[in-house]
Amino acid sequence: MHQAYIALLRGINVGGNKKVPMADLKAMMEAMGFQKVKTLLNSGNVVFTGKETDVKILEAQLSDQLEQTFGFPVPVVVRKGEEVLKMVASEPFKDVEVHKDIRLYVTYIKEPHKENPLDLHWVSSDVTFHIIRFTGSEVISYLDVSKTKTTDVMNILEKTYDKDITTRNWNTVLKISKLL
Repeated sequence: MHQAYIALLRGINVGGNKKVPMADLKAMMEAMGFQKVKTLLNSGNVVFTGKETDVKILEAQLSDQLEQTFGFPVPVVVRKGEEVLKMVASEPFKDVEVHKDIRLYVTYIKEPHKENPLDLHWVSSDVTFHIIRFTGSEVISYLDVSKTKTTDVMNILEKTYDKDITTRNWNTVLKISKLL
């Protein structure tokens, strides 16, 4: 039986470093036997189908193949398509007052946590960063950029949930869900 998946690559194509052309990524995935491979943006978002298997096995296979193909390690987080669709359907930001300075994020955690190290509705000391939901595998948050020009959001998330995370803007998550 085939399953839809998304693969989220971390830290590629940033500032001209760790270049992974999306056409080459798609070709690599197809050579690995995956079907219906679609990439979104240049930041390493891939929707694909393949034989149903454990996502940890897929993460390891993709990480190994990416390093062989492109010559550097690339952390990968994989989710089943149905999990992404379920999260989108839950409308996690429905109670957030969105305006031009609000950024909505989903942080995907590679190794799920049984408990949230932070309070469920955690707010940074400068009141710019808010965590509004924790699923064990994802952190749903938003950032108000009107109150600060810089933020340490990724450092906060990495210190709390470890470096095996990758964050996507909510608009990107919505676009990914439409490719499933």
